Amino acid sequence: MTGESDVRELICRFARSLFERGLTPGSSGNISVRLSDGGFLVTPTDASLGFLDPAELCRLDGNGVPQGGGRPPTKELPLHAALYHSRGTTAAVVHLHSTHAVALSTLHHADPENVLPPLTAYSLMRVGRLALVPYFRPGDPAVAEAIRALAGRHACVLLANHGPVVAGKSLESAVYAIEELEETAKLVLLLRDFHPRMLSPAQIAELVDTFDLDPALSGPRQKE
Repeated sequence: MTGESDVRELICRFARSLFERGLTPGSSGNISVRLSDGGFLVTPTDASLGFLDPAELCRLDGNGVPQGGGRPPTKELPLHAALYHSRGTTAAVVHLHSTHAVALSTLHHADPENVLPPLTAYSLMRVGRLALVPYFRPGDPAVAEAIRALAGRHACVLLANHGPVVAGKSLESAVYAIEELEETAKLVLLLRDFHPRMLSPAQIAELVDTFDLDPALSGPRQKE
C-alpha cells in the first residue's frame, strides 16, 4: 500500500467483497488500517460494509482521536485499539458478524484459549489459536481489557455471542484470516456429530516448523 487514497479504496473494496458474500449483514462489521504516519483509517459507525464511500472513512491520529468532521468512527474502536496495542505487528483489524463464527461463539468450549480444533492446515496457518473472550455489550470498553489480558498471544479472537475479530500484518492478511476462520467454523459445525479425523500432533508440529507458526499450536514437544 502506498498513499492514503489507495488505502481508502482498498478498505472499501475488501469491505464490499465481504458484504456481498454474506459475511457480515446489514450495518454490522468494521475495519481499521494503520497508516504509515501512525494514524488510522476506520469505518464509520452504523455503516454497511457493502456501501462505503472512501471519502467518508474516519481518519484518526496515532492516539485514536478523530481528525476532521464527518461521521464518528465505529463504536467497536476499543477492541481495535486493544489489538494494535497488544500486538505490535498489527497493521489492520477486521471485525465481522459472520454466521458460522458467531454460532461457534455461542457454544461452550473446554479451552477458551483454543476453540478451533485442528481440522485443516490452513486453519492453523492463517488463524492459529482462536481465543474466546467473555460476552460484553457492543462498544463496551471492557472488551478491550479482555483482549489486552490475552497479552498479544492471539491474532484471532472470538467475542462470545458476538463474532470474530482478527489482527493482521496487512489488510489482505487480516481479511484472508477472518475468511479462513469463518470456513473452519462452518466445518466444525457441520462435523460436530461425525467425529472427524484431526491433524495429528506430528502433522501439526511439521506445520509449525515449516511455516514458523506459533509454537503453542503443537503443545509440549514429546521427548524422542
